[in-house]
Amino acid sequence: MQVNPQSTSLNALSPLDGRYAAKCQPLRPFLSEAGFMAHRVEVEIAWLIGLSEAGLPELTPFSDASRTALQNLVRNFSEDDAARIKEIERTTNHDVKAVEYWLKERVADNAELAKAAEFIHFACTSEDINNTSHALMLSRTRSAFITPKIGELNDTLKNLARQFAHQPMLSRTHGQPASPTTLGKEFANVAARLERALAAIESVQPLAKMNGATGNYNAHMSAYPEIDWPAFSQRVLSGLGLTQNPYSIQIEPHDWMAALFDAVARANTILLDLNRDIWGYISLGYFKQRLKEGEVGSSTMPHKVNPIDFENSEGNLGLANAMLRHLSEKLPVSRWQRDLTDSTVLRNLGVALGYCAVAYDACLRGLAKLELNAAAIDADIDSCWEVLAEPVQTVMRRYGLPQPYEQLKALTRGKGITQQALSEFIAGLDLPQEPKARLMALTPRSYIGLAANLASDI
Repeated sequence: MQVNPQSTSLNALSPLDGRYAAKCQPLRPFLSEAGFMAHRVEVEIAWLIGLSEAGLPELTPFSDASRTALQNLVRNFSEDDAARIKEIERTTNHDVKAVEYWLKERVADNAELAKAAEFIHFACTSEDINNTSHALMLSRTRSAFITPKIGELNDTLKNLARQFAHQPMLSRTHGQPASPTTLGKEFANVAARLERALAAIESVQPLAKMNGATGNYNAHMSAYPEIDWPAFSQRVLSGLGLTQNPYSIQIEPHDWMAALFDAVARANTILLDLNRDIWGYISLGYFKQRLKEGEVGSSTMPHKVNPIDFENSEGNLGLANAMLRHLSEKLPVSRWQRDLTDSTVLRNLGVALGYCAVAYDACLRGLAKLELNAAAIDADIDSCWEVLAEPVQTVMRRYGLPQPYEQLKALTRGKGITQQALSEFIAGLDLPQEPKARLMALTPRSYIGLAANLASDI
């Protein structure tokens, strides 16, 4: 095969930039290489403007026109700008230095800014710029994509919980018939879990540091010992919407990132569990799937409508979590004051969250296709009268009848039981009339406890 030397969706090594490229589009402004460069430019400019306001005798405050010119470099940053930075990097072999040189190029025709050019990246180590950029990238990705998508999934599950709140369903524990529930209650269970997971994701506080090569403001103090550099750094970070981590080595320790990735992985695990359960319910016939004209379920079996969306979601959640967990375990570990293992790993933020994007989309698509097959779900529960052994023996316990559990075990365990056989057993019990009548009226469909209320209240 002849391969086009230019990158295309067909020769991409990762499906995230190939088959699933469109699904990952919302992440590209934040997590792509160009997005990383844009955030570095934003951080460098925030630091430079902050320095201009610090009262340094060699750097007077910028005019409004110059401030606007700097801010426009952030607002109007394009892929052409990113390409120029990459071109500079081919000479510097250093990505952050390439951003610094690009900025100096861009301000060269502005006399005021050109005079201040050597204050670009002043006293900073590359990781000051990178860790702050990563904090911005991840916090913005969380706000723009992660929490809205998980929130959309949660809202969908809540709607399904309410829609099917009163639809009785046979439970299965260990794969065997168990006390009935409602279909809506099972969706409500997942929604409640996902809501807690979403709160955990939202609670993680992004941290950043701008304190020099080993976290001690060494270079800063050598040039301007009279400046309160920790306070200055805090002001710059606060202006970017970030919280300062005052204690670090060369890198910000990444503990907050680990907490975020663990929280996202927890939400993903809940969704993976949902995918498998719905797959099973489709297999049992509880759900049909809406057909889409032209789609093929099997290359050889024309009748098939496979639960491919839930399978796709499950597979991509597994990939996402494998990467998220590696990130959360690796990033907080660095030899002494710095090694570069975190740098190459952090370039995969878009990959880890890209698999999340594919998985969330597939799960939403699958949920939208579900149609209740009431005949199948009702037939399943209607054929399982043995699940009423639980309420019968529980009422027997209340009224002191001998060996209630053992009697019902002998009647029902490991074998089906008919409505008639159960009715005859209840009729022979020495119970007051009211509880006996209540048990006689009970059916598998009506034995759902508070499931409908719980589902409706989610």
